[in-house]
Amino acid sequence: MSQRHDNFAPPCPSAPTPSGQGECAINASSPPAVELHGITKRFPGVVANKDIAITVRKGTVHALIGENGAGKSTLMKILYGMQKPDEGTIAVDGEQVAFASPGDAIARGIGMVHQHFMLADNLTVLENVVLGGEKLHGIGGKARRKIQEISDAYGLGVRPDALVEDLGVADRQRVEILKVLYRGARILILDEPTAVLVPQEVDALFDNLRELKSEGLTVIFISHKLGEVLKVADDITVIRRGTTVGTADPKTATTKQLAELMVGTELPSPETRESTVTDIPMLQVTGLTLTESGAAPAAPLTTAAPEDPAEALDVVEVVEGPHPAVALAFGGRKLLDDISLTIHKGEILGIAGVEGNGQTELIEALMGMNSPDAGVITLDGTDISATSVRKRREGGIGYIPEDRHRHGLLLEAPLWENRILGHVTEVPNSKRGILDPKAARLDTERIVREYDVRTPGIDVTAASLSGGNQQKLIVGREMSHHPKFLIAAHPTRGVDVGAQAQIWDAIRDARSEGLAVLLISADLDELIGLSDTLRVMYRGRLVADADPATITPEELGSAMTGAATGHLEGNDQHPEDGDAR
Repeated sequence: MSQRHDNFAPPCPSAPTPSGQGECAINASSPPAVELHGITKRFPGVVANKDIAITVRKGTVHALIGENGAGKSTLMKILYGMQKPDEGTIAVDGEQVAFASPGDAIARGIGMVHQHFMLADNLTVLENVVLGGEKLHGIGGKARRKIQEISDAYGLGVRPDALVEDLGVADRQRVEILKVLYRGARILILDEPTAVLVPQEVDALFDNLRELKSEGLTVIFISHKLGEVLKVADDITVIRRGTTVGTADPKTATTKQLAELMVGTELPSPETRESTVTDIPMLQVTGLTLTESGAAPAAPLTTAAPEDPAEALDVVEVVEGPHPAVALAFGGRKLLDDISLTIHKGEILGIAGVEGNGQTELIEALMGMNSPDAGVITLDGTDISATSVRKRREGGIGYIPEDRHRHGLLLEAPLWENRILGHVTEVPNSKRGILDPKAARLDTERIVREYDVRTPGIDVTAASLSGGNQQKLIVGREMSHHPKFLIAAHPTRGVDVGAQAQIWDAIRDARSEGLAVLLISADLDELIGLSDTLRVMYRGRLVADADPATITPEELGSAMTGAATGHLEGNDQHPEDGDAR
């Protein structure tokens, strides 16, 4: 396959700009914001970047796309001073630079917003923003005025005195952007900024980026969501296997072309056409209730609320991505409020909800990681409500965690040891109760082959893998034990289109053999495409059902924030509500 399409060409000034006829001439009058030339970076057994060349025009949004392990993160770490290149040069605003640390990059006007936010929950927005930058504008009134000035100038809508723990994910992201602007950044690196946002929040973020661009700032936008890239970018650079393979004009390129250039295949679809749902219950949850630690049980919902939960969506206050403490405001102190559901063999039940509405607590309750105040959990006819995490694992529960770094991996341990996690007592990791490292190593090699985990070997640490390859290792580990019931929390978050397809195929194949799946995802296309049944979770309750065949991502996104939609049905949370249609 050719590595370059007709719509792929070198960036401006050699080619017309995608943003407008006159923009290239305007930007050509000043040096590029960033020029990377001949960048090469080697690690033991791996060449992460090889002779990469990228030119980023000033005052544009430049998207950087590529499969997991392609070298995007390493390249941006080099630009941000976190890594040093073995070869090559970096120029910022036409001047060659060499960064020894992120402090050097910040001093040259470069800021980075990481995929995993770096905020202190128990501090205010102001305190988070000034932390480490106290010498810029102090920590009092001058700093507050500066924060408000930046927020107003770029339409960020950030309140300096708000506690970060009370903010939703979209507002937290704006605080991260404000942090780098506060330090004088004119070049912003955004790593997977839309990974946890619903469609309305993505649109708001793109409005913010356009505002930044209109003020002459430059944005480098790393993403795996090709439709979003085409929507917001002025230029696109594609990286494959550590080197640049082309640039794209967003006005004429298609997602299919980008996917083929990235991974050599068409853009995968999560859509599951055939139904494999049976009438045999695998997981049944009845009356699951969890009260916030240390708090008395919550009072019932106010009598002013409608009896029909779907109608309640019309009257509740809309809260964007609440922290659990905020999410409880409508119903007292309940993190989980009388949750009941059934998942059958061969069924994928999708849970839609803005993060912080009880999804994490539901997962922890099903895994045995917390102790609900009330409720019964039954797996394949056996009451597991009081059993340990290990017994639930041994009983057939697989778990793809929402945060792979905190709950899925030991980052400084080798891959073969990570393969054992959660399954220490099971074959092939254990033989007659004794750990079998040889068998575990052999099975790790199998997982690496079958799931295309890009690694020089199984003795490297999990931290050395890209995020997508870490995720493929986790999925391979969990699916290798042929679970009866799988909890899949954001299974493709931060992975490329190729890895997405592999993970979706693994889940679909197991579903066709009778696997029951609880799917929680911020990717609404994934949620709608994979699910047989959809439920909306809001403030600790399952408030409505949605039909995956008819609902749109926009309608589902609205429902997640508390707005009613025509394709939702009220849900009184009886266990049989999860029955297949």
